[in-house]
Amino acid sequence: MSIELPPSAEHRAAYPLTTLPERVRARLTELAHQHAPLSGYLYDPGTAAARARDLRGALPDWAAVYYAVKANSHPAVLAALAQHVDGFEVASVSELALARTALDGAAPARPDRPGGTPTSVLAAGPAKTTSVLTELIRADAESINAESLLELHRINAIATRLGTTARVALRVNPAHIPITGSLQMGGAPSAFGVPEPDVPDVLAQAATLPALDIVGFHIHAASGNLDADTHAAYVRWCVGWAADTARAAGIDLRQIDTGGGIGVAFEDEKPFDVERFGALIADTPPPAGARVILEPGRYLAADCGWYAAEVTDLKNSYGHWFAMLRGGINHFQLPTSWDIVHNITVLPVDTWPAGLPRPTAENASLTVVGELCTPEDTLLRDVRVDRIRAGDLVVFPNSGSYGWEFAMPNFLGHPAAERHVL
Repeated sequence: MSIELPPSAEHRAAYPLTTLPERVRARLTELAHQHAPLSGYLYDPGTAAARARDLRGALPDWAAVYYAVKANSHPAVLAALAQHVDGFEVASVSELALARTALDGAAPARPDRPGGTPTSVLAAGPAKTTSVLTELIRADAESINAESLLELHRINAIATRLGTTARVALRVNPAHIPITGSLQMGGAPSAFGVPEPDVPDVLAQAATLPALDIVGFHIHAASGNLDADTHAAYVRWCVGWAADTARAAGIDLRQIDTGGGIGVAFEDEKPFDVERFGALIADTPPPAGARVILEPGRYLAADCGWYAAEVTDLKNSYGHWFAMLRGGINHFQLPTSWDIVHNITVLPVDTWPAGLPRPTAENASLTVVGELCTPEDTLLRDVRVDRIRAGDLVVFPNSGSYGWEFAMPNFLGHPAAERHVL
């Protein structure tokens, strides 16, 4: 009987050392000497800013880019992105504070954000508490993506108490998206959004709530899409659906939020073609006065970060090598949680304490594990390396998104991962 292994168990060769830019190699080597044993992230905010600039430049004027802070919330990354995005998407009070700080810092360079305009943040999340909603309304958020009729009532009650009006977009779980490919995500039971058949009744009830300003819709039904053609078709569908629904409900449509969903290319995958995507959506503008919003997170931040951890021990067990890291899923949980192949490169560190044996594996297949007392703390299986030694660094490129923020740092109470800026 054959045993079906997960994708992370596929055999592969580690990336060559040249995968790491020279400046990254130099800085990680320096950090390895200063912070031994090193386990942390290195970010290049300029890489994220360049990705945002390229995406924004490829889009028509009626499209806007709001960065999803959950992907990487480091202040330096947010500050760099604030110069090139239209705003931020937040899901908590702490993310709201980080976004406002970054936007305030970008204000001198962004004359399109004059004083007195709404804070350029959109708010999301399936279970927003009264305290979160209150802070968002006090901050004059550009819009709150409401997930249910009850949430609409909560927002109305808070806005009434504060003597203001809250801008709201209704999040919708579409019954079906008539597009083939990777975007058939509508119609399934979900904690996110209002089921499409319920939308007319919810909008009718929302119209009776005097402290709400319904500005449009949020439809996030795409994830990890690398195909520009199908993603453009998805956006065009969202525009048509929102326009028809707003017209039927008598809504002054100003916002069509299509969520994130642009994929990140790994291994030999073909990257998302932003120029083609922009050209394809350009011929389907929204109704006058409305904007189409994209909320990329991982797409903008993945390439701007590297997770590096020292090999604290290297052992051969029944013919198979294991590299044990200072770190693991308590610092970088993404490969295990999503069961994705996240390849590595090995950065040699020549210094080693005198008098200690230094285990070494050459031309060997090994499994990369962390420091936690659980076999689930496995980051990569069966990767072939030319050479690896105790004391070297294992480096995971493309770790700028859902890394430090997505981990489980309190299990066993080891020190949290460090964060450094290039």
